[in-house]
Amino acid sequence: MVIVMNKNATPAQIEHVVAALIDKNFDVHRSTGVSRTVIGAIGDKHAFDEREFLVLDGVSEVVRITEPYKLASRTFQQEDTVIEISGVKIGGDEVIVMAGPCAVESTEQIQAIASAVKSSGAKILRGGAFKPRTSPYSFQGLGEEGLKIMRKAADDHALLVVSEIMDQSQVELMVGYCDILQVGARNMQNFDLLKSLGKINTPILLKRGMSATIEETLMSAEYIMAGGNYQVIICERGIRTFEKYTRNTMDISSIPVIQKLSHLPIIADPSHGTGIRNKVAPMARAAVAAGAHGLQIEVHNDPDHAASDGAQSLYPEQFAQLMTECRLIAGAINKSM
Repeated sequence: MVIVMNKNATPAQIEHVVAALIDKNFDVHRSTGVSRTVIGAIGDKHAFDEREFLVLDGVSEVVRITEPYKLASRTFQQEDTVIEISGVKIGGDEVIVMAGPCAVESTEQIQAIASAVKSSGAKILRGGAFKPRTSPYSFQGLGEEGLKIMRKAADDHALLVVSEIMDQSQVELMVGYCDILQVGARNMQNFDLLKSLGKINTPILLKRGMSATIEETLMSAEYIMAGGNYQVIICERGIRTFEKYTRNTMDISSIPVIQKLSHLPIIADPSHGTGIRNKVAPMARAAVAAGAHGLQIEVHNDPDHAASDGAQSLYPEQFAQLMTECRLIAGAINKSM
């Protein structure tokens, strides 16, 4: 249920409504928009009468939320959520690009890539220190040493850092190095991890599971938000289908669908979405045209010898060209890059 307060509702009236909801055993979440306060009441309460709250002073309207995801829905918050991190705004009119290697391999590698992606216009350095691999014999990442290397490179080139968290036991470690924590596709429904991420104040990049529906993706976002962390960014990274010519099937249509259903920012990862270098740029351009708030692109200075996912990583010069092309598309839809 959502309770919309009048534009001139006083703080005392708002607090009275909150107290009344708590008295009815609702979990209360407050959203303050440009012109008015919206109060979300979360709980499986079918037997209450909306009129009990409609008659309270300062209340404009009471609306039941029909979607199973309450806090992530447009009903709870009409305005787009914009997440600001050290001056970088994700969810606004600027298309934000996160770029870097699949895995951090060495200081020389990450420094070279950070310099290249920064010069082309990326705002965030991506890279894996802990790598979830299908084979236990594949490169598993450098761990904390990789985080240290990436943090140093990002600081040297005025970039933010996003990296994947594998387990709830890593939360304390990773918030010390990362500006954004990424939940990978395999962990999208790791509910214990999602609950732990709801208790921190670090933005979360939530990747759609490879077989997940849009509703399931938003429900995973709901787990994080229900814990109190509203800084969630959805990432479309392709889904598994019967098609074999690409690693995954890039679901561009999910971008406008999620923007219709939810106020959360959504970005696209065409690197994992296709898994093939020469398919990354076309899907990135399509994602920008579809209205994505950002892109996550894998870039490597020597992809033929990359420790992981070299086949889907762009060369720095290819990334530079892609950024030029995407700026033209962004301008055509009144966005910037």
